[in-house]
Amino acid sequence: MSDDDRARSEPQLLLTSLLGDYWYWRDEQLPSAALLRLLADFDVGAENARAAMRRLAAKGLLTTSRTGRTTAYGIPPRSPAVVVGRTHRMLTFGATTPPWDGCWTVVAFSVPEQEREVRTALRSRLRVLGLAALYDGLWVSPRDVTSRVQALLAELGVGRSTVLRATEVPGCHEAGALGGAFDLSDLTAEYAAFADTYGALRRRLTAGSVGPTEALRLRTEMRIDWRKFPERDPDLPADLLPAGWRRAEAQQVFVDVYDQLGSLAELRFRQLVAQVDPALAELASHHVSTRIAELYRQLGEDVPRGDTPFERAVDAAGVRSM
Repeated sequence: MSDDDRARSEPQLLLTSLLGDYWYWRDEQLPSAALLRLLADFDVGAENARAAMRRLAAKGLLTTSRTGRTTAYGIPPRSPAVVVGRTHRMLTFGATTPPWDGCWTVVAFSVPEQEREVRTALRSRLRVLGLAALYDGLWVSPRDVTSRVQALLAELGVGRSTVLRATEVPGCHEAGALGGAFDLSDLTAEYAAFADTYGALRRRLTAGSVGPTEALRLRTEMRIDWRKFPERDPDLPADLLPAGWRRAEAQQVFVDVYDQLGSLAELRFRQLVAQVDPALAELASHHVSTRIAELYRQLGEDVPRGDTPFERAVDAAGVRSM
């Protein structure tokens, strides 16, 4: 990502994170002046903040309305079940490793040089599904993602392809090569840094040395730092993880700090919105992991994924980031 792209994306990430944490599944829209104050707490200038609102609205990630000279923005309609499902995924990702039967999904394909855009799209989407390239046209995953891969190949019109479920042959010269397709060195270092950085913050919280303004900033920045992991981590079985893998520790630190900062951060969110509309400020609230876990249990096994324009826009943004 270039510096210009990063400068554009960071205010957008901040805004979507703030609304996702304190304005989830509300129908009311917030005046742009309130959003300007929220982003100003993160040192985002008014011009960049307004540009972020416009870009998010253009992507379908915000709704917009205008009354006189006042523009207001809100979150597109989403079912509570979808919100709970996505939030539960964020809060629980990394707590455990998935079970594994030793079987791999193997995808072989050949895309002609003149269809370079299709090949690029296929590779990006395979990464989103958690596959890695073993060789140029041979991708693997320890998960059973055959149905999703087949749907992807059909969507992109990739006819010369094969999807297999297979196991490695013990004693082969390349034994263990499939796991080696996943380079976890960067993630290993990033999980360790996350655990160390926010572990120190957890100790500060225990000492009671964090106020509302800092709480909103730290909780939002930590949420953004954490959200990259479910997007980039292939979530491999324990047998395939490297030494020094501190993901479970980082996840526990994330949940502890996220929950402890919630009330203080919500207070600051309300203070800033109240400067523009006190009545709207009273509607703000925040997630905690125990409440989300309870709601998720009430939903049972079939948590809907959602297929609203908002969900499709979020998925498309994930593909672009890959």
